[in-house]
Amino acid sequence: MRILYVEDNPELRETIGMLMEGEGRMVTSCACAEEALVLDAGHPFDVLVTDVSLPGMSGTDLARRLLADDPLRWVVLCSGYELGSQPGSWGPNVRTLLKPFELEELEQLLGGIHTALASVST
Repeated sequence: MRILYVEDNPELRETIGMLMEGEGRMVTSCACAEEALVLDAGHPFDVLVTDVSLPGMSGTDLARRLLADDPLRWVVLCSGYELGSQPGSWGPNVRTLLKPFELEELEQLLGGIHTALASVST
């Protein structure tokens, strides 16, 4: 499973990025939505995990752009504040994760996504 992780905080980007690695997951990390769009172009990632508050284009705008191309894409929006129910209406595979989150929450979420992706590809 290929994960694109977008986080502007360098310490979090490095730590969470490393923790998401393994279990059949490959993580590519970047600091902004604009870079994420370039990385995703031509060979889309299976999952987008993004902070909502980013410099320049927000994580929610990034998610909407990628979902416009693929409404079934898996997206995890990470935010320090409650996003309400709106992101759930963007597509069936959009999830939210409230910061600060426990690593077990992230692992459980990614495990479920990995299982779902594996069942689609078989």
